[in-house]
This record gives sequence, C-alpha cells and structure tokens, in this order.
Amino acid sequence: MIYDPLYNPYRAQRMTTYARNGMVATSQPLAADVGLEMLKKGGNAIDAAIATAACLTVVEPTSNGIGGDAFAIVWFKDEIYGLNASGPAPKSISIDEVKSRGYDKMPKHGWLPVTVPGAPASWAALSKRFGKLPFKELLQPAIRYAEEGFPVSPILAKNWDLRLKDFNKSLDGEMFQSWFDTFASGGKTPKAGEIWKSQSHADTLRKIADTNAESFYKGDLADDISQFSEKYDGFLSKEDLEQYEPDWVDPISINYRGYDVWEIPPNGQGLNALLALNILKQFDLNERDCIDTHHKQIEAMKLAFADGQYYITDPEYMEMKVEDILSESYAKRRKELIGAMAALPETGDPYESGTVYLASADADGNMVSFIQSNYDGFGSGLVVPNTGIALQNRGSDFSLDPEHPNALLPGKKSYHTIIPGFLTKDNQAVGPFGVMGGYMQPQGHMQVVMNMVDFHLNPQATLDAPRWMWTGDLTVRVEPHFPDHLAQGLVRKGHNIERAVDEAGFGRGQIICRDNDTGVLYGGTESRTDASISCW
Repeated sequence: MIYDPLYNPYRAQRMTTYARNGMVATSQPLAADVGLEMLKKGGNAIDAAIATAACLTVVEPTSNGIGGDAFAIVWFKDEIYGLNASGPAPKSISIDEVKSRGYDKMPKHGWLPVTVPGAPASWAALSKRFGKLPFKELLQPAIRYAEEGFPVSPILAKNWDLRLKDFNKSLDGEMFQSWFDTFASGGKTPKAGEIWKSQSHADTLRKIADTNAESFYKGDLADDISQFSEKYDGFLSKEDLEQYEPDWVDPISINYRGYDVWEIPPNGQGLNALLALNILKQFDLNERDCIDTHHKQIEAMKLAFADGQYYITDPEYMEMKVEDILSESYAKRRKELIGAMAALPETGDPYESGTVYLASADADGNMVSFIQSNYDGFGSGLVVPNTGIALQNRGSDFSLDPEHPNALLPGKKSYHTIIPGFLTKDNQAVGPFGVMGGYMQPQGHMQVVMNMVDFHLNPQATLDAPRWMWTGDLTVRVEPHFPDHLAQGLVRKGHNIERAVDEAGFGRGQIICRDNDTGVLYGGTESRTDASISCW
C-alpha cells in the first residue's frame, strides 16, 4: 500500500473500508446493498453494478433516471473495456429548427435538449457481455423498491425539495405536468424518512427486465416515448430509439508517476482530467496542503478545460486526435504557460449538475467503474406519462454556432460531462474511482488521483479532503472547511476565491482499490451525501 490506512486528517470519524469477497460503493445505501445482494447470489462485479445502477434510478431520482445516459469502464479477467452509452441528437433536429422556435442557445428544459437515452441499453449490453446472473434477476430489487417504497434519505430529500422549487419557477405548460404528478404529488416532495414509491416506475423496469431493454427501444415503451414527443412537437422519434446501440470503446490513458489513469474517450470529458494530470506531472509536487500545489492544480485545470471545451465532441467531428492532445510534448508546452499568478485562458463555464456514480468489485478481481446521469438534476423536466421515465437534457450542451466543434447536428453526440475513472499499475488493476457532478468531475478526478498517488492518502481520506472547483474566469469556489491560509494565499496569487456555504456542488465520489498480493479490497465513500459501502 502507498498510504497509511489509519491516517485521515480530514474526517477522522470515517475510516477506509476493507473486505475480501466483494464491495459496492455508491451514493445510496439501499442501492449499494442491492449490488451486494447480487454478489452473494453468485453474481460478479458487473451484475452488481447493473443492479445498483437500476436501483439508483428509484432511490436517487434527483440525479439519474431510466431516461438518462451511462458510461462504464470494466476490468474483466485482467483486461480493460469501455462502454459509451450516451445517445445522439434526434435525426430530425437541426440548428435552424431550434432557432425557428425562438432560441439563440439550447434550452435546458422541454423536448429540444432531449437526446436518445442510453442507460437501459448499457445495462443490457454489460449483462450480455460480462454478466453471470440472468438480466431479469438484476432488476428485481429496483422493481421491489419502486413498487413497495423506500424511506427517503436526508440529502436526497433536500435535493428533491430544491428541484421542486426550481421547477415551480422554470417549468410552465401541460407537457411538464407528468413530472409533478410523478415526483411532487400534491405539490410537495417527500421528506427525510418518508416512504416514496412509484408503480409506474416499477412497471417500466419490469418491461425492461423482461425484454433485455428491447421494450425501451423497439417495443411498448418506445411507443410511449415517441408518442409523447410527437404530441408536443418534439424531435425524438421511434426510429431514433430503434437505431440506437451503445458503443464499446477503448479507454484512453496517460501514465502518471507510474500509474495508468484511464478514462472513456470523447465525447466524454475524461480527456480534461488526463490533460491536467499530464501537465502536472511536469512538476515536483510532494506536499498537498500548500499554496503552490493548489495554484498549479488550478492553472493546469484551466488549461485542460480551455482545450477540452474547444475540442471535445462526438469523435466523428473532433478536429484534433486524442493522442496529439495527450502527447508529452504538448503537455510540456502547456506547462510553460503556468506562472506565479492566476491566468485567464479562454474556456467555457463549468457548473453543477445531477449524476450518480458507483464502483463494484468481486472476489475474482473483476471491477466496474460506472456512471449514470439525467444531466441537470431530473433532466429535461419531462416524464413520459405513466412510465416514470424522466428524460435527460444532455442536448443542452450543444452549440447553435455552426462553426463550433460541438455544434448541434442530427444524429450527433454532444460533449458529455459524465466520466468513470480507473487506475492500473504494471498492467494490474488498482481499481475504479469517480467523482460525479457536471463540470466538477474532471476536477474531482484530478484531485482524487493526486491525493492517492502524490500525497499517499488512503481512499477515505482522499475523498474527505477539502475540494476546490474552478467555475470560470479567475473564480475558484472552495468548500467551507478548506484551510483559510491556503485560500488567502491563492488570493495573493490572483485567484478570486469564493468560500461556499455548504458542500453542494463539489462532487460526490467513490473509490475501490485492490491489493493484488492478498486480494483484499479497500474502499472509500462520499461523506458529502447519503453514501455507503456494502461489502463482505
């Protein structure tokens, strides 16, 4: 091990968790237990991940749903695999069509930002290729919680209420009524400890389970989605759904101080995390809690976003090759742009969103890094009537500038924020990691990797350490418990430091690592939410 398992200077009340037979880490205890249930039934890490992901659509609907996207990195029998289950824009949409409806930028709500959902297809694809248990069995716990109900956890209740307040102001029209009927019956959201259930959600999951997700793309559910779209002049059609297949991809990586850091290639923004790490490895950074380290991290992340937000889009439309962006020579050139004071590269505008992340591992060494999202909280604000399917708003990231690399085109995939991460060393798995939360994600990945590799923190201390988030221009938000002397030092270097009032928006992470000599698993889970590790 590269760390002291007993050392956690940040939140000493929670320690790294150890187990040998299996482990599941995610943001909801009930979902983590569902994954463990599959492991105890003889399933593998992939079965556990699928069951957990399906359950999360029920027990954490504020951040993901059946109508969202998913990405996965799978370590299976000593090989690494990637799955991109993000969906494209409908084939009938165009920049001109959007502008003809009075928009000069993509909206966040309604039918215009809805792209083809990939999450159900990801579950089926992972099960078909790697699973041991029948696909139908994996979704039964999620169906049970949707049908019988579950007690809402505290952070979930808080986020649910905040979203209702936002939607009360921003959603107007008959097509949004199904969201309120499904998630805010009687004009209110469930409180902490209150039982919430959704029969329509259970019925939909049962159809997905019985048909290996075919119903969602080619059957009754596809009909429901396309008819809802047609009723309100949406662009998503049954043909769009029928033609969708998730993509198996080769994960991309860099070597960072002897560890290979793996991400899903574009259209995902994992490239940003690798760009920043590639720049930072040019420096000797041995001390975490010092001004110079944080300054260099922030400046490297800015440079990474400047490139990522310009180049990342559907890989068929990218103007530069990934291998060129991740070359050592390019990293050295970018490193020279980091000076003593805060700089202002051209870039986009990072912000918070809704996503769930999970990690799983089994006794045979198989491991999964999985992330799933409706993007902006509940997504588009649209719920297909009588199905519980909350549709994502991933298309809101498209540009309406025809010259922009991420310009909206029919059948094109947008720049995508959700990214699973994975670490290996000497061609052996170290384990999955992830930090959910919109544009915080590559920033969280970079901080997590450096906490473990450079500063030798154990997984729990890695996640508990105070985080910062660059939000654009020279502004950096820091958590309430971020050390004051570091914040003041960064101000002297020209950064505009904003101290947040709470930990919302700084991402929610999970880590599972494996000792390849003993087979022991050790993991950390997020203290900023209702997170849990289940293991045996």
